[in-house]
Amino acid sequence: MAAPSCNALGLWVRGSGQCLGSRFILACQPFCSSAAASGTLNAQRLAEKLRSQKQEQKTRKQPVPTNPVQRRVQELVRFTQQLQRVHPNVLAKALSRGIVHQDKDLVVINKPYGLPVHGGPGVQLCISDVLPILAKMLRGHKAEPLHLCHRLDKETTGVMVLAWEKEMAHQVQELFRTRQVVKKYWAIAVRVPVPSAGVVDIPIVEKEVQGPQQHYKMTLSPGYRMDNGKMVRARTSRNAHVAVTQYQVLSSTLSSALLELQPITGIKHQLRVHLSFGLDCPILGDHKYSDWNKLAPQKLSVGTLKKLGLKQAKAHHIPLHLHARQLVLPALGSRKEELNLVCKPPRYFLCSLRRLDLRMPSQDQSGDDEAGHLRAQ
Repeated sequence: MAAPSCNALGLWVRGSGQCLGSRFILACQPFCSSAAASGTLNAQRLAEKLRSQKQEQKTRKQPVPTNPVQRRVQELVRFTQQLQRVHPNVLAKALSRGIVHQDKDLVVINKPYGLPVHGGPGVQLCISDVLPILAKMLRGHKAEPLHLCHRLDKETTGVMVLAWEKEMAHQVQELFRTRQVVKKYWAIAVRVPVPSAGVVDIPIVEKEVQGPQQHYKMTLSPGYRMDNGKMVRARTSRNAHVAVTQYQVLSSTLSSALLELQPITGIKHQLRVHLSFGLDCPILGDHKYSDWNKLAPQKLSVGTLKKLGLKQAKAHHIPLHLHARQLVLPALGSRKEELNLVCKPPRYFLCSLRRLDLRMPSQDQSGDDEAGHLRAQ
């Protein structure tokens, strides 16, 4: 005898000859709807709980150290490490808030401290990685990625130019290459250069530093040297690059100075090398070029450390105080006049100015740091 069947998925009641599939389905539907609603409610509650926990973590204040040196270290860390370990979307949002200029061809951002422009070994986050995200934030989801027009060192802050089209990026790059762009930097220097204004015109070459910490540095390659009190022509290296820097003291004390630097050429680490090895006035926080023979935290005078609220053992927390303050681009494309771009220094730079009793020019007394309120997540 063939087994009884039922077209609908259900239960066969033995001995009754009836299929209860339809009844089972009808009875099951309210139960499934109730379970789904319960699951949705639980998911909503979980999401609300996670949001409240996240908000609580943001608002929760870290304990303030009682030691004034530790407080100062915490302040430096907070100012300089806010955007190095965040999600790319958070970095893109911070860059969008710090936009200095935007038109149909260019976007100009205020580059934060400690972020490399390009990726490389050990680099987790860089400016170029977030350019597609930044473009979508500014022009919608169909926007093409922005293009880099030039670069700044990882530790340098300030004006950075991006272009919407690759052709425009190439044109701006050509302006930089042919030295048609006026570039002005601000730096806080340890010691005061003499004279207070001048030009450093000394070629630069990269050399290997021998010793227990074998490494490479850029250094001076002068065309002349002293020999028994006489100036004689030195043998020039074929790898040396012409490097010219114009400088001017804007404010100074006995042990430090605020300088305006205008690089005429664009050699790697040119400003740092010319100040440290050419003028004997290294940039505050330059732990690479303050000493030729070793890589070690910058050695500072007792008076400078006291003003900064630090001890020598904590000097490695001091960031490089080099800020790309101004770029002047000549007329390009549909723009018939030059474009003057200015970025205010970051908070740690302004704080160091105040602590060292250095004054900014009157038109730049205020400053901000758009990324200052963002936390690493």
